[in-house]
Amino acid sequence: MTVPTSTPARRGIVARRHPVAKLVAALLIALPLVVTIDPVSAGVALALEVPLLLSAGLTPRQFWLRTLPLWIAAPAAAVTISLYGQSSGRVLVEWLFVHVSEGSILLGLSAMLRVLAIGLPAVVLFVTVDPTDLADGLAQVLRLPARFVLGGLAGMRMLGLLAEDWRALALARRARGVADAGRVRRVAGMAFALLVLAIRRGSALATAMEARAFGAPGPRTWARPSRLVRADVVLIVAALAIPAIALAAAVATGSFRPVFGAG
Repeated sequence: MTVPTSTPARRGIVARRHPVAKLVAALLIALPLVVTIDPVSAGVALALEVPLLLSAGLTPRQFWLRTLPLWIAAPAAAVTISLYGQSSGRVLVEWLFVHVSEGSILLGLSAMLRVLAIGLPAVVLFVTVDPTDLADGLAQVLRLPARFVLGGLAGMRMLGLLAEDWRALALARRARGVADAGRVRRVAGMAFALLVLAIRRGSALATAMEARAFGAPGPRTWARPSRLVRADVVLIVAALAIPAIALAAAVATGSFRPVFGAG
């Protein structure tokens, strides 16, 4: 059975790049930015990421829907840190556990920009990744164990069936008249039934894969070759340049504030 996927059509330049290149690019952007907590590096990185986001091939509606949790979490983090973060500089508001100072506001702004600078490219880069292409890349380019990769791919392909099973269970219980009361008890019972269905389907899938020699020793052949091309290397280099320029700007302006050892 083929499970439909919601992966958008890959129209943009970045959207057509290799899944492994996107994975490496997201890591290269995120990891250097977590060593400091200042608004300059996060703001510069966010500005440099704009061409990357625009070339991802997403429509405005797709972009805002996919990144909506980030646009909610980033301001929430900024407000929380501004109200309850470490106070420094001139205190603006002080009431019970709330201590708003110039330093806490700056820290909250830095956290908001950093959430967006790290989260936006990670979400946008992976929106157009096909699970099969990613599995091919992980096994052929990164040389991960084929058993692990194919098992993960099979599990991802089965995720869409969970929603169908949940709807079928709800309709079946309603048809039998046992879904009219006790919402908490009903949800718990449906969750247990869904777990049983998932275990049964997983066991049947594992048996079928073993019967088709998915766990056999020796070198494995692949139906679709997967390799990096020059454009993928360009994406990785660009992703490495973004945090490098951002951190250099923070050091040059004197705002670099390392997370470890900052006092």
